[in-house]
Amino acid sequence: MNNILLRAITGFFFVAIVISGLWFGEISTSLTMTLFAILGLNEFYTLFKEHKTIQINKKISLTFSIAIYLIILLIVMDYIEAKSFVLITPLLFIYFTTELYRKKKQPILNISIFLLSIIYIVLPFILVTHMQFIQHNGSHLAIGMFLLIWTNDTFAYLSGRFFGKTKLFERISPKKTWEGTIGGISFTVLAAYLIHLSGSYYPVSFWLIAALIIAPCSIFGDLLESLFKRSLNIKDSGNILPGHGGILDRFDAAIFAIPFFYALVVFYS
Repeated sequence: MNNILLRAITGFFFVAIVISGLWFGEISTSLTMTLFAILGLNEFYTLFKEHKTIQINKKISLTFSIAIYLIILLIVMDYIEAKSFVLITPLLFIYFTTELYRKKKQPILNISIFLLSIIYIVLPFILVTHMQFIQHNGSHLAIGMFLLIWTNDTFAYLSGRFFGKTKLFERISPKKTWEGTIGGISFTVLAAYLIHLSGSYYPVSFWLIAALIIAPCSIFGDLLESLFKRSLNIKDSGNILPGHGGILDRFDAAIFAIPFFYALVVFYS
């Protein structure tokens, strides 16, 4: 019970921070997503601290990834011209050259992990911010997206706990079940309908499609994070969120779902 209470309290404040950041517009969204992105990047590189094969330099990697994040963010916020995007390629190649001087045994693996951090962490958080700038109701869209993700996570867990029998992906996540998955999807669809009733600019068809996309994406995001942790033989990505683990543990479903929801928004507009 103590752990459940701790998770509930942490979850409440986490949700409050995310929704507040999104609610107050472009600047607050940018600051909130930047904070989580930097914490996530730091956490990601720390995962490989004791790895015997992958020997990534955390300080160098964090510096370059934050620089790339900020360039894209400033372009998205229209503070610098879009042509500044070309600076990213030289930055990447400069990062590659650092492996010449580090003299590690697996430079290709080290570079690959860095590129993975850009795709897996930088891009999703940037896309959330960009939604604020390409849509006049971007806050409503982003909040709705996170509500669907959290609904799926919560009810997949509860459905699995009370009714789960059939394993979904036992090799990666032994506790996940088909019953939990179906429960999560069902309640996510219901939540989508309620979001539409709340006065959304988008029609009910948009939110129902979003639910049917987000629910499985959230599951895959959770499984992918579990795969990473299992391969590194760790339980949590960090300990910054008591009862939940790290930033990546809390955003695992969102990281995978965000690009798909963003694509839906762009094509539905």
